[in-house]
Amino acid sequence: MNQNVHNLVDLEDLSKEELKQLLDTAIAYQEGAAVPKLKRDVKVANLFFENSTRTVTSFQTAEHRLGLSRFDVNINGSSVKKGESLADTVKTVQAIGMDLTVIRHSETGWYKALEGDSNIHLSLVNAGDGAGVHPSQTLLDLMTIQKEFGDFSGLKIAIVGDLSHSRVAKSDAKIFKELGMQVYFAGPKEWWSEELAEYGQFEEIDNLLDQVDVLMCLRVQLERLEESGRDNFTADAYHEDYGLTKARAKRMKDTAIIMHPAPVNRGVEIDSELVDGAQSRIFNQMANGVYARMAILTRVLQEQGLMEEK
Repeated sequence: MNQNVHNLVDLEDLSKEELKQLLDTAIAYQEGAAVPKLKRDVKVANLFFENSTRTVTSFQTAEHRLGLSRFDVNINGSSVKKGESLADTVKTVQAIGMDLTVIRHSETGWYKALEGDSNIHLSLVNAGDGAGVHPSQTLLDLMTIQKEFGDFSGLKIAIVGDLSHSRVAKSDAKIFKELGMQVYFAGPKEWWSEELAEYGQFEEIDNLLDQVDVLMCLRVQLERLEESGRDNFTADAYHEDYGLTKARAKRMKDTAIIMHPAPVNRGVEIDSELVDGAQSRIFNQMANGVYARMAILTRVLQEQGLMEEK
């Protein structure tokens, strides 16, 4: 692949300094920093092969604020339904004149084959890959935590819930650990993933409540469970055994915050009142997402030479 083309598909590819710069850019945008000028009309195609509300709309908003010409491809009405491959879809939007594409896809690591394809020259931005990673979600989560605590080193965070299917758990945990946070995991034992063991330890949720600074609940992804798992699942039982109930929330530190990548199943992962409560930062996360995605797109555009440096 052309080495002059820059993609952003996994925050793990960035150095700590590059990650800090990305975070600083996001916060600067939120605080009113001017958007650098584009050197020409820049076109972006949004390809969302999975349903999305927060990610797609915040990428759209970010693209609008950066002055990009945006094209949202209707996947349900596209040639994908005729059997076109992801690679050929990307080559198609490239041939039509796109400079970059933002992609969410159910295939874990979808970008790996595309990065190795010498015929693909536009930039790739990962908006979530299967049970892989979710770079922009991780960045907005970091932004939320930094704005709350000022630093990451020494903070304790518990990631609770559907660990085996969550790209957020994997994406967040490795970056959180790298930045000095102490990571714990909790939830149904059968949903524990040994892939996460290198980032933190598995505990019962009730053993963590009074220790953590951040409690991040994950959505139960019934659509990714085997049929037997869906049949045996009940919302009330999950909430009682693993959810953040009002009783559990009372045991948390006064300074602790509640996070969730959303969408939230109220009364399942978190009691509905807590979603809107004083310790919740769930809607702050959503607001921060626009600026995080502006920062990601800015980095890609500047690496491409399509946007002036600040």
